[in-house]
Amino acid sequence: MTVQGIPAGGLKTVGQIVPTNEVKFRKDANGMAVALELLSQHTPGGAVVDENNNFVGFISEIDVLRALEDEKDLTTLTAEDIMVKDRISITDSTSIKEAVNIMEKNRFLNLPVERDGQVAYTVTRHDLLRAWVGLGLGGEFRGDD
Repeated sequence: MTVQGIPAGGLKTVGQIVPTNEVKFRKDANGMAVALELLSQHTPGGAVVDENNNFVGFISEIDVLRALEDEKDLTTLTAEDIMVKDRISITDSTSIKEAVNIMEKNRFLNLPVERDGQVAYTVTRHDLLRAWVGLGLGGEFRGDD
C-alpha cells in the first residue's frame, strides 16, 4: 500500500518519531518513586540523568524487580543505586534500522535519544514499529517532517 507523502518503508530517522516515552529520572530520585512512576506511566523504563540532564544510566522495571528480589528497600535507594550504568543511546539522526538493530542486539525495550549531549526522550520498540510503517501516534499515516 502506498500513501502519498509517506516514504517507502515508513519514516527514516529517529528524529522523525513522535515518542511515547518521555520519562526521565534524576539520579537522586527515590527508588520507590521511580517504581511508582514506571507503573503509572505504563512504561518499561526511563533514562537516568544528572542535575545537568546528562545521561548517566537507564532504569527499567527489571532493574527495580532485581532490587526487590535482593530484598532491598526501595525507599532507601536512589535511581542511581538501581540503574544500569551502560550508557547506550542514539541521536535524532540515527536511522530507524540502526535503532532497531541496537535494541535487538542489546535486548532493549527502550533506547534513550540524545540531542546536544542531553537526553531528549526515549524511543520504544512500539515507536520504531510505528515509524517503520509510517504511522503517527493516532494511527494516521505521516509524511516527512
